[in-house]
Order: sequence, then C-alpha cells, then structure tokens
Amino acid sequence: MRWSLNELYTSFDSKEYIEDLRKLDVLIELFNNWANKDLQSTEDSVDKIEKYIDKSIEISNLFTKLMSYAHLTTSTDAKNEIALQYVDKLNMKNSELTKPNVQFQNFIKEINNLDEIIDSSTLLKEHEFYLKQIKESTKYLLSEEEEILISKMSNTGSKAWTKLQNMLSSTLLVDITIDGESKKLPLPVARNMAHDKDKNKRKLAYEAELEAYKKIEESSAAALNGIKGEAITLAEIRGFESTLDETLVKSRMDEETLNAMLTAMEEFLPVFHKYYRKKAELLGYKNGLPFYEIFAPIGEVNMSFTYKEAQDYVVKNFRTFSDKLGNFAQNAFDKNWIDAEPRDGKREGAFCSNLHCIGESRILANFNGSFSNMTTLAHELGHGYHGSCLKDETILNSRYSMPIAETASIFCETIVMNAALKEANDKEALSLLESSISDAGQVIVDIYSRFLFEKELFKRRKSHTLSVNEIKEIMTEAQKKAYGNGLDHNILHPYMWANKPHYYYATLNFYNFPYAFGLLFSKGLYAEYLNRGEEFVKEYDNLLKATGKNNIRDVAMMMDIDVHNPEFFRNSLKLVEKDIERFIELADKQ
Repeated sequence: MRWSLNELYTSFDSKEYIEDLRKLDVLIELFNNWANKDLQSTEDSVDKIEKYIDKSIEISNLFTKLMSYAHLTTSTDAKNEIALQYVDKLNMKNSELTKPNVQFQNFIKEINNLDEIIDSSTLLKEHEFYLKQIKESTKYLLSEEEEILISKMSNTGSKAWTKLQNMLSSTLLVDITIDGESKKLPLPVARNMAHDKDKNKRKLAYEAELEAYKKIEESSAAALNGIKGEAITLAEIRGFESTLDETLVKSRMDEETLNAMLTAMEEFLPVFHKYYRKKAELLGYKNGLPFYEIFAPIGEVNMSFTYKEAQDYVVKNFRTFSDKLGNFAQNAFDKNWIDAEPRDGKREGAFCSNLHCIGESRILANFNGSFSNMTTLAHELGHGYHGSCLKDETILNSRYSMPIAETASIFCETIVMNAALKEANDKEALSLLESSISDAGQVIVDIYSRFLFEKELFKRRKSHTLSVNEIKEIMTEAQKKAYGNGLDHNILHPYMWANKPHYYYATLNFYNFPYAFGLLFSKGLYAEYLNRGEEFVKEYDNLLKATGKNNIRDVAMMMDIDVHNPEFFRNSLKLVEKDIERFIELADKQ
C-alpha cells in the first residue's frame, strides 16, 4: 500500500539525484546567458523561439523530476528534513528562471507578426497555443526587476506560509477516546471516521477534530492571511480586476462560462437540500443534518473493500469503458504507483501527480476500505489516465487548466458508480445512490460554500487581517447559504478553512469552482458516451489529449458543447436530480 519513487530517484544522496541537481544548475546558467545575449532584439525570431522552446522543455523535464521526488517524499513524511530542504533549494533554483522567462515574454511582446512566424516552423506550430498564451499574458507582465524580486520574495513569503500550513496539518494529532481507550490519531484517520457505521464514533471524531484545530488555528489563520494578502497585492499591481479574474485567466475560462455554471448550480441547490433533509430524516434528525453526518453511510449493505478488492473492482469496471483504461489502472496497481496507507506524517486526502518527465503518475490516497475510498481511487486514476493521454505531447503542451483537470477523474468515478448501480438490488442501490449523491453534494454544494467563503475572505482581506473568529464566521455563513435547510445550522464545520490545503497556495486561488465544472462537464460527457457508445471512446481520448493546448470553450466545442449556455449545466444537474429522486423513492420503500 506504499508507492515506489525509485523510478524517479532511489534517494537524495544517490548519484543520479546529485548529478541531475548539478545538471540543472548548468542548464539554468546556460539559459540565462543565452537569454541575456539573444533576446535583446527580435532578429532571427523563428530560430530564437525554437531555441527557447527546446531549452524550456529540457529544463522543465529535469526540474519537475527533481521537485516531484522531493514533494512526493514530503507528502508521506511531513517531517523529512532532507526532503524539505530540497524543496526549498529547488524553489530557489526555480526563481533563477524568472529572468530568462520574463525576457522571453518581453521578446514575444515586441513581435507583431507572431501568427506568420508560427506558421513558418513545425515546432512553433506544435506550440502555437503555448506561444499565444504567453503573448496574451504579457499584458499582466511587470518589469524584469519586479518579476525577479517577486519570484525571490515568494520563497520567504507565500511559499513559506504554505510549507508551515502543510507541516501543521500533516503532523496534527487528534486526541480521541473510543470504547474507553484514549488515542492520538493522525488527522486523515480521524476524518475518515466520518464514514463509520457507528453514529457515536462519527460524532466523537467530529468533536475531537474540531478540538484539535484549536492547536493550529492561530498559525493557520496567519498563514491564510499572509498568502491571501500577497495574492491580492500581486493581482492588483499586475492589472487584474481581482484575484478571481486572475484565476479565470489562468484557468483558460471566461466569466460567461463561470456565470452560466453558477446560475445552474444556484437553481439546483434546493434539490440537494431535499436530499440532505431526507438523509437527516433517515438518521433520526428533525432540524436538518448535523455536519458530522454528511458522510454517514445509509443502508445495511456492507460496501466495504479490502485494498485488493478495491483494485479488482476498479479495474473490472474501467474495462466496461475501454481496455485501455482498464490496462492503465492495472499497471498503476502492479507497478506500485499508489500510496494508499493512512499513517502519521502523511498528508490528508488524495491527489494524483502526473510525472510527465517519466511518463508515469503517482497517486496518494488514505484508504480505509469504504466505498467512498474505493471511488476516490477511481477518481485519482482518472487524473493519471488523463496524464497518460498527454504523455506523447511535450511537457509544455501537457499543462491543462484547473477546471478541465477534474474532467477525467470524475468521468472515471461515474463509470465505477454506474457499473455498481447496474448490479445492485434495491437495498444496495439505496447505499450506492446515497454515496454517489453525497459525493456530488460535496462538488456542488460544499464547493459552492467554499467559493462563497473565499470570495468574502478576499473582500475583507483587502482592508484588514482577519482573526480566527472572523474566518470561522465567514465559513459558517457560507455553509448556511449553500446547504440551506439541509443542514442543522447549529452543527456546522467552522474550521473547513484549516482543513483544505487548496486555500494555502498563492497561485491557486479559487481552487473550488473547477471541481464543480469538472463534475458537470464530465456528467455531460458521460451522457454523450451513453448516446454514442464505442465511437465516443476514441474522441474522448483525443479530447483529453487536446486539453493542454486549448482553452476550455474550444475543448468543449470538440464535443459540440456550448459552456456559455446554462442549459448544458442544467442538463448535467438533472442527471443528479434523477438520482436524488430515485434515492428518496427507495428510502420511502424501506
């Protein structure tokens, strides 16, 4: 249940790691010297742009290999001092790339006939979207000196705050007494108890979790204030209308798409409230669902899995879509690409790191045997499959935007869920539907609460540093608006801001609505798959392959989907509404 990183490096003191570090230094120095010499004029533009692309590809592959090894090591061992030192060292080396990159942006800014230049070279044509994105980004570019200063200062600013918060949350132990025995549990283990069949354990774990956050609340609030303050300052001096505007630009998503999606989400919130009230009723509550019962299992069906059973279940159901997808998942399990064991010092939650530099992926999970944990494996393997569809692209053409990032993962989750529902009797279907709707509720309702929270947080952070109590109040108000009468307003989660790592990255603001887009876009794609069958599979792979070099609207148009129209998102939400109606119908029967 632990991953192998040997395909990257065997250790930090291995000959390969040390040699690659030295090679990176040499490449960075050569890159800087070349930029200083060759990017002072736009003469021989084609040759210079080709060289920049070649050098960027070589450096990016090497840097991501070195940094991935360090980051993946710290994600399972937060106190690994050597790994933490290398993360710092590599961040410093990365800041040395700022100057040549800014010089190239200024070089591109001066070129008036970029289309003509791109058409004259096969390599440039292949990287047309990448180059045009750079051209577009130059309107937000500061001076060379300012960009270099910002890059260096972020290492002792937002990145230092990020590192602190990761350390705090990864090493936080939850004091809890279960069956008369006092324990100190890692945060992921305590949070996983939200899925336990025992109501008392769910409540105990929730109360112990909230109590544990008090140990880190002031430090977490300081980190959050520092990171968001830096994000606001940089967005303003670069000329973005807001941090949200900056996120949309970076996400290759326009405001019309976001508004179309939010319109549909807001319209369907009452549908989810109906589900939460029904779940509360089934569990014996009258004032809505207490927060600690959101993930409570419904039904008496034993939907638990050993790790081997979860592997077999995922692979078998992936094959109902395509052998290529099934083979990918089997290979990931066979080659130990997944770290699934919860343990002290390991970060909470789950993620997939696509290692384009070696054509593989690594997946972190905290597997406890629940059905939800099994679908999480399917979700993260979807990210990995997305990466595999891009592995023949250059690393510069493999970087897709945040909203598109969730498409393949949620699509794979849907495959597994729908396959399970086909085999289920009514009792099993009740449990399965509840698990699926619960997950959708997280991506629509809870994500909406996080979007509201972050929007308000940025609004207030412009004028002052927020206290712990003020941050907690913003979070609970956002939860009340999103969950409505579906939740008991006296039992919410005021510390969700301390729990989610996405808030603590200065360059990843509003990392919430992309999940909603991913769910609704993938639901729409799945409906297309049901209509079109086999022919859809190849088109789907081509769509994933195109995500690194297109904006969101153009990717969607490959499948004749107009993301400016709220009706597309409404149709996706209607699929969830059907599941909710069936869930309520089955619940009333039993």
